[in-house]
Amino acid sequence: MLKTLTLLFIAMMLLFIAVPAQYKQKTLVAHRGASAYAPEHTLEAYRLALQQGADYVEQDLQITKDGVLVCLHDLTLERTTNVEEVFPDRFKLENGNKRWYVSDFMLAEIKQLDAGSWFDKKFAGAKVPTWQEAIDLVRGKAGLYPETKGPEVYGSRGFDMEKLVLAQLRKNKLPDKKTPVLIQSFSPESLRKMKVELKTKVPLVLLISPPQREWLTAEGLQKAKSFAVGIGPAKSLVDGKPELVKLAHDTGLSVTPYTSNEKTKGRFASAREEMQYFLYTLGVDALFTDNPDQFPRK
Repeated sequence: MLKTLTLLFIAMMLLFIAVPAQYKQKTLVAHRGASAYAPEHTLEAYRLALQQGADYVEQDLQITKDGVLVCLHDLTLERTTNVEEVFPDRFKLENGNKRWYVSDFMLAEIKQLDAGSWFDKKFAGAKVPTWQEAIDLVRGKAGLYPETKGPEVYGSRGFDMEKLVLAQLRKNKLPDKKTPVLIQSFSPESLRKMKVELKTKVPLVLLISPPQREWLTAEGLQKAKSFAVGIGPAKSLVDGKPELVKLAHDTGLSVTPYTSNEKTKGRFASAREEMQYFLYTLGVDALFTDNPDQFPRK
């Protein structure tokens, strides 16, 4: 009996060690804030995510012409603001399409834009927040989960996104005990730069899209482990390869799939049911979701 209990204890300890330490529990990452209910990457969406119990709030980061980090998913402003009305002639023409790049506008100009009406008229007047404004709102209440968006694009325009992000964290003395930080990117080069060249100790997560399947092999995961503490694969990549979670855990990497919401729940009855499957059947560590209120905690 004692021998059996001893073996069981050892097995439990090994299981505990195998799961990466940056998540202490099944973890809710509010994707662009509570973006199912409020316009993405606005303070309104971030505030609602906190009210709905987010463990982390995600901020996609872009850079203004005057070098300020702002929270916006796209490199351009036209999808989620009224930039076309306010600055009708300030576009670049690309393949017949008009594009208003964030990096062509000063922060003061971007602050003139309405970032809420496109979602619902009740959010008229919502603004594109600076990352500092997001930090001020979230810190002490949840973790920050910034993403370096298009770092190579910004590099070609004379900006160093990685240095800007890390400098902003240092300025705010983050991460701290009440405000953990994870930095994510689809760019392994961006993450390697922060880890190797800039020597950050902030945990890094490699996002993986369907065309980047080479990262999901044993060899690919070992490469990712050299600069990241976790991976953030598209949901389909995890669902199509359920053994991936164990493979990643055995490598010492956490798994945080994206993105669960009502629009893409697929064969599940609800986003809650989908999240239940990924968290407790497949065993992922965390999830990006537009619906923080549906996150199934145990």
